[in-house]
Amino acid sequence: MSEEKREAEEMPEELSFAEDEAEESIIIHDADAEDALEAARRAAALEPPSEYASDEEPHGVRSMAEMMAIIESLIFVSEDPLSVKMLAEVLKEDRGWIEVAVEELAKEFNARNGGLHLREVAGGWQFATRPEHHEHVRAFLKSRPSAKLSLAALETLAVIAYKQPVTVPEILEIRGVQSSSAIKTLLDKRLIVAKGRKETVGRPMLYGTSKEFLLQFGLKDLTELPNVEDFEDLAGGM
Repeated sequence: MSEEKREAEEMPEELSFAEDEAEESIIIHDADAEDALEAARRAAALEPPSEYASDEEPHGVRSMAEMMAIIESLIFVSEDPLSVKMLAEVLKEDRGWIEVAVEELAKEFNARNGGLHLREVAGGWQFATRPEHHEHVRAFLKSRPSAKLSLAALETLAVIAYKQPVTVPEILEIRGVQSSSAIKTLLDKRLIVAKGRKETVGRPMLYGTSKEFLLQFGLKDLTELPNVEDFEDLAGGM
């Protein structure tokens, strides 16, 4: 058999081997692409929502459990409600992760059905006694000596809470008696604040409730104000 004929007969086998090798390479590359795509999907699932992305990188890698424990400690020692923004600044963490951690902490803590619950109050998060236990808490607090609000101060506070912003003459018209002393007491206790002046004759001062008022009554905002009867009963324990 001639040299040229032998090469011609061997050529298809080599081509077949090359084709098989190319096909195997394509399969391997396809598998690698699928693995890379799956890894990208998993990474995307762990990323916080883009609207919460911060300009700074998180301070360190913390697990969700560790972050929840730290947040619980900070809320516990804080006298005022802690906002997500404040927690993010203190922990040097992304606000999105902080918000998720706080919500998970509240869900886990409140599932205990214990005497305390974690709730959003006045723009932040704070531990508080459960509403169903308020009667017992109020009875305990009443047994201790404290500087309670007078009846006049309570009535004035109720008028301001439900009619705000309101002026002293308007409070006088509703109550039928002078309220200057009661207003001074409420200002001293930081339960009310000046809200500007009314554009009318004499430009009298307008008054409204404060953030301290929301804290004292355990309200997230003024939309959670109870009816007047319940408010007077609740305020009676102050």
